[in-house]
Amino acid sequence: MFQLGKTIVSESIIEKDFVCNLSACKGACCIDGDAGAPLDAKEVEILKDIYPKVKPFLREEGIVAIETQGTHITTVFGDFETPLINGADCAYVIFDEKKTALCGIEEAYNQGEISWKKPVSCHLYPIRVKDYSEFSAVNYDQWEICDDACALGKELQVPVYKFVKEALIRKFGEDWYAELEKVAKTHR
Repeated sequence: MFQLGKTIVSESIIEKDFVCNLSACKGACCIDGDAGAPLDAKEVEILKDIYPKVKPFLREEGIVAIETQGTHITTVFGDFETPLINGADCAYVIFDEKKTALCGIEEAYNQGEISWKKPVSCHLYPIRVKDYSEFSAVNYDQWEICDDACALGKELQVPVYKFVKEALIRKFGEDWYAELEKVAKTHR
């Protein structure tokens, strides 16, 4: 672990390689698991505002889940997450013709309907950020459904932090990312 500003960063984001391999996993991170995507308070408000523009891109079962549960849910711990369809798929998941899970929010963004790409937790994956009162913990979330992404990352020699560069800059800023690159150069 090392510190960058008000973050404590796991060395694994520098040491491990990763490149999403959607043709292999079919977007399993959006449909497996037992929780929705983590959201912050600002994102909760954004989801409420953009939902009417995102709705036409969603599957019927996703619309039902959102209109039943809300554009977000609050966990028993007081955290915010995207709602799920029957405890599985994220309510915002759509599928392409190859049955690959995609994000309905991101599709609305790609089509120019909204200016917000998707929740930053999704954009950052496989990095997870946990905010505490004095700092944020930045960790690599290793999950077996991403084994193909790890293999592709190793083959292409792309460390996790480079794969999610745009998302890290979105979350922490250009200066933070430049400092991370300096640490990575001396670490690897």
